[in-house]
Amino acid sequence: MALYALGDLHLSESVDKPMDVFGDDWRNHRERIELAWRSIVLASDIVLLPGDISWAMTLDEAAPDLHWISSLPGSKVMIRGNHDYWWHGIGKVRRALPAGVLALQNDAVALGGYAICGTRGWLLPSHPRFTDHDHTIYLREVERLRLSLTQAARLGQPIVAMMHFPPCTQTGEATRFTELLEQFGVCVCVYGHLHGAAHRYAFEGVRGGVSYRLVSADYVGFQPVPVVW
Repeated sequence: MALYALGDLHLSESVDKPMDVFGDDWRNHRERIELAWRSIVLASDIVLLPGDISWAMTLDEAAPDLHWISSLPGSKVMIRGNHDYWWHGIGKVRRALPAGVLALQNDAVALGGYAICGTRGWLLPSHPRFTDHDHTIYLREVERLRLSLTQAARLGQPIVAMMHFPPCTQTGEATRFTELLEQFGVCVCVYGHLHGAAHRYAFEGVRGGVSYRLVSADYVGFQPVPVVW
């Protein structure tokens, strides 16, 4: 059993949202993901999907993308990203999920010897366009991470966290997210959201005992990458 991660699939089976408008790196990205995934991941493995799963606007529109994910090897665990507009109400989402796909929201799951948890996150206070409205959402996401980590700690296994937005700046500056991840003794935190030129804003490495890894699809070559610490 191995643990992998791949963020920002940006699937669009039911909606007209081709990703190659964002550059040639995204051309045929779904086919490239599937080819790499099937060559790497075994049925006994786990793949973490930290948000921006589908461009769909409704759960019905997202169904083909979710079933495509289900068809791939391994158990999949996902959180919501800022573009997952189809994700309304965790109960409805969970009832619609096909076999082998799990969704987390304010909670955690024990799988493969790990306690897996996470939350979307948000813009950080150091962002130049951070507003009072952003501050409200930021504090809400901090609390959601706390709830998720609390549930993970009760499982008594090494904690692996997912976030969609980066939990800290490229310099490793402390945030309320990093403080919580350190407080709960998280082993590794994977995140996405950053694409193209924004990759330069990623922080990767160990900070306060937590190993951070950017796993946006275009950053990791559209293939699941091992989660290690």
